[in-house]
This record gives sequence, C-alpha cells and structure tokens, in this order.
Amino acid sequence: MARKDFPNETPASQFLKARGVYFSTHFYDDVEGGGTAEWASQLHLDEHHVIKTLIMEDDRAQAWVMLMHGDCQVSTKALARQLNVKKISHCSPEQAQRHLGDGVAGMALFGNRKSMATCVEHSVLQLPLVYIQGGQAGQSGCLLGLDPKFLISVLGARPVQCALGGPGRPAGPLKSQR
Repeated sequence: MARKDFPNETPASQFLKARGVYFSTHFYDDVEGGGTAEWASQLHLDEHHVIKTLIMEDDRAQAWVMLMHGDCQVSTKALARQLNVKKISHCSPEQAQRHLGDGVAGMALFGNRKSMATCVEHSVLQLPLVYIQGGQAGQSGCLLGLDPKFLISVLGARPVQCALGGPGRPAGPLKSQR
C-alpha cells in the first residue's frame, strides 16, 4: 500500500510490512517534552511495555541504539562492560542527528536511512507485546505494537542486561555478576 493511499503510514510501518511483520499502530498527540510516560498515559498502556530508543556513543565514537523499557534507565557502566568498550554515554540531540542523518524527534527504529548496531534490554524480550516508536504521522506520533522477538529477527538486536529501575528492580547500580 503506497503512503499516499494511507496518510498515517510511516517509513517504519512500510519497513515492517515489507518484511511480513505483524504490528498494530497507536497514534498519540505530540506534546512538547513528552516521552514514554506521556505516550503510555495517552494510550492507556503500561510504561514498562513502551520501549524508548536511545542513541548512545562509545569511546571510539561508534554509535549504538539502545532499546530500553520506558520506566527504566540505562546503566552505562554495565552496558560498556557487555559491549567490551571503555565507556558509553547518551548522545546529545546534535550527536544523535549526526549519527542518524535524520531528525531525532519521532525517531523510529525501523526504516531509517542508516542502520546502527542495536542492543535491547533482555527483559524486553520476555514481554508478550511491546510498543516502540514508529515515527511521525502528520501532527501525531505513532507507536507500533509488536512481538519483541522481531527486534532480534529483523534488526539483529543484541540482548544486554543494563536496566536500572522499573518493576521489581533496584534504582541503583547493578551488582557485578562475576
């Protein structure tokens, strides 16, 4: 189906359709400073199932995409250990735009011009359904509901353990598992 036939279709939804991935679309009102909590509230979803897409950069200036529960933070120390890098940090919007080659607002994981190495918090993969940014559809934002196994099969996402916070999780640093 061409985008002109369905005006709310995004490059992300086209990407998934072309690969035969079943997904649902959920539109929300774009709110300045909104994020996973805002999207979950508008769509009556559990924020733990709304996945944020974070652009990270390691000490070698390599960009990484990190997929994390909306109600959790990333332990950059734990992530760096698992990626075998000295340091990893969140990108500024300017750095993220440089890595993506696109704008950051409404950034979708699927259908981007540039592909990047992707990590996913392992517990995301245990959920029956997740909601992930699907881009902008006119004046609305779009979340795509899908089975998280597609994050591995379609994107080749690497499971990692670096979540801080969320249901049943400590808010402090993770203990080393040596």
